[in-house]
Amino acid sequence: MRRAGPSGEPTSQGRRRVAPPGTERPALQRALHEHEGEHVEPTTPPAPPAPPAPPVAPAPPAPSGSAGPSAPDVETVARVAAQIRANVEKVIQGKSDVVLSSVIVLLAEGHLLIEDVPGVGKTMLSKALARSIDSTVRRVQFTPDLLPSDITGVSVFNQSTREFEFRPGGVFANVVIGDEINRASPKTQSALLECMAERQVTVDNVTYPLESPFMVIATQNPVEMEGTYPLPEAQRDRFLARVSVGYPVPQAELAMLTSHGTVNPLDDLEPVTDSAEVRKLCGIVAQVHVSDAVQQYAVALTAATRHSPELVLGASPRATLHLVRAAKARAAVHRRDYVIPDDLRALIQPVLAHRLLPSAEAAVGGRSVAAILEGIAAHVPVPGA
Repeated sequence: MRRAGPSGEPTSQGRRRVAPPGTERPALQRALHEHEGEHVEPTTPPAPPAPPAPPVAPAPPAPSGSAGPSAPDVETVARVAAQIRANVEKVIQGKSDVVLSSVIVLLAEGHLLIEDVPGVGKTMLSKALARSIDSTVRRVQFTPDLLPSDITGVSVFNQSTREFEFRPGGVFANVVIGDEINRASPKTQSALLECMAERQVTVDNVTYPLESPFMVIATQNPVEMEGTYPLPEAQRDRFLARVSVGYPVPQAELAMLTSHGTVNPLDDLEPVTDSAEVRKLCGIVAQVHVSDAVQQYAVALTAATRHSPELVLGASPRATLHLVRAAKARAAVHRRDYVIPDDLRALIQPVLAHRLLPSAEAAVGGRSVAAILEGIAAHVPVPGA
């Protein structure tokens, strides 16, 4: 008698059933272990290995000289700066370096101090730079009777509303021209400290922010000291740069006789940019790359002034910040998105000289601050040299 197996195939009683091919040995091993009292889990074939991941292509390297994947648009900065310089030089002739320094201070969001003898065009330079920008401009004539409220503003009681109203002073403008700043009292000069450093004005415990861009262009005469109050160190340190116009060369003075003889050249001066574009340019300048080596070089220059035996007052940390900001602006004007040591060397005199005080020995020996700075710069190692 035949009996059907599990697979449906007939098998004879007492005959051992043959396992499918490939499973004889595992089945036999399980039977032997179970006979010995051990429990063995059924074996499963190993999973096939996962295929290897495809190789990842490396990212293309950034171009040399660029600060990152999106380099600042220094071409726009250079183009607008050239337009401002050409516009100002229609009035101030033969002083390209002074005009360039003024534009650099504007792009670095700093304040400019113009110091020179009377009649060389200090006020003309400041007004030409202000008129080249389509923005709000106010001029403040500093006199001994000028009050701080004339600069910052004052709260006036309104009889109809029975409330105090704030009336802004002369500092509420994009460009503020302070003529003969050292003729005002120290109390009035101190009214500029907050607005120059923090770009805000506080009156009656209320703080009013100043619109950007904000730039103070101040003038002063170094020879007419009668009836003047020298700027204190804290006030001078807030100016990013100090420039001197100087006397013009004979050719420029002859051209001035022709251009200034009949009409005022400022009357025909038209703006070449506006405050919104200047804000954009300042943002581009802030993105200019400064390497670690150049930053260390800037710190070394200012630190050397603090340890010089010929100076009783060295450059402050604010001076280091101003030096690097001005170097960024100079690099952008020259169509570079990175700062080089030459940018710092070119700006040492206008950015640092007005902050330093020579010692009595240096003054007696006839050593000027400019000569001391040149000696310091010559002894500080230049990175990459």
